[in-house]
Amino acid sequence: MLAVTLLDPARLDRPDTLIRNDPFPFMIAHGQLPDQSRADLERDFPKYSGAGFFPYDEKECGPSVRALVAALTTPAFASAVGAKLGIDNLGQYPTLVTICRHLNKRHGTIHTDSKSKVATALIYLNSSWHDTSDGCLRFLAKIDDIDASIAPEVKPLYGEFVIFKRADNSFHGHLPYEGERRVIQVAWLTSEEEKLRKTQRGVVTRFLKKIAGGLDRKFGAGRDRNAAHRD
Repeated sequence: MLAVTLLDPARLDRPDTLIRNDPFPFMIAHGQLPDQSRADLERDFPKYSGAGFFPYDEKECGPSVRALVAALTTPAFASAVGAKLGIDNLGQYPTLVTICRHLNKRHGTIHTDSKSKVATALIYLNSSWHDTSDGCLRFLAKIDDIDASIAPEVKPLYGEFVIFKRADNSFHGHLPYEGERRVIQVAWLTSEEEKLRKTQRGVVTRFLKKIAGGLDRKFGAGRDRNAAHRD
């Protein structure tokens, strides 16, 4: 039996792939993971108890998720997706991988990503999604209006892939959602120092969420749909 290729840059050339350069460079690509890997990736996804994004730890993931992270972070794949956005040699930058299994309503407020990021990619792994816009990623024209979409919203379904170049106007976010929302995020950073700083902060944040996760959920429950934060 032939081995299944988890990520193939050739899939980015599907006719339904959307690439825009204005108001900031981004790409939305559908069907980027093979159906044959769906069950393995569901089984091997980390079983976090808390909500939010946590630094990738291979010991918490099964073999197929480790293989997907490895594929996402190769310089070759980075350069291929970066070229779609006009970023030369994206693979030269250090990567930071974070993974999310659950969200509460505090998450998803509108933001741009920090200046320490060159680009950010997200690949979704949910087998189904409810029939509303809650939790669906939106690229936006402004920081204070979740309805100012500049592209069709992205349901976080298996194989959906997005990447965008960080800019001062790379606004994105989603409507409040609480529940399971599986996604792997890769950020290409400006330096190894930034990677270390963000990794250390992620470890501390995870520890605090174990202690006060209930408060995090409580305070986020009533957030405004247009809530935003500056990175």
